[in-house]
Amino acid sequence: MSWDYPSPYILPLRAVSADIDEFDHVNNAVYVRWMEECAWQHSIDLGLGFAEYQALDRGMAVLRHEIDYLASAYEGETFEMATWIAHSDQRLRMDRYFQLVRVSDGVTLLRAKTTFVCIELSSGRPRRMPPEFIKGYGAVMLPEHL
Repeated sequence: MSWDYPSPYILPLRAVSADIDEFDHVNNAVYVRWMEECAWQHSIDLGLGFAEYQALDRGMAVLRHEIDYLASAYEGETFEMATWIAHSDQRLRMDRYFQLVRVSDGVTLLRAKTTFVCIELSSGRPRRMPPEFIKGYGAVMLPEHL
């Protein structure tokens, strides 16, 4: 695949009938679900799953999605969703990039950026990232964004 940035975390995906809307293509909300799944799997791979979030009483909550839908996806097609940690202020905010590519022809269907804010799970209020977040997410941050 031709990725926008080096060393992505990649989640393989397949469009199933439940993903298809009245226009006979993957509904735009499904892409958001796929982005969330990819982000969670990447976090788990970094040792920062929900159990770790609970133990630290911290979590990364979505503040904003910016999504460019570039082409349609259809039932039965397979994809790879890539993600990167693009930037972090190492206090409250972190940005994640996404790119969705159709396996059969390498066409990029989506590019997106999600901004997360660190919250205290027990209160829901913004709180500083714990050292574990800074270390875990920082270890895979795109070098040009450090």
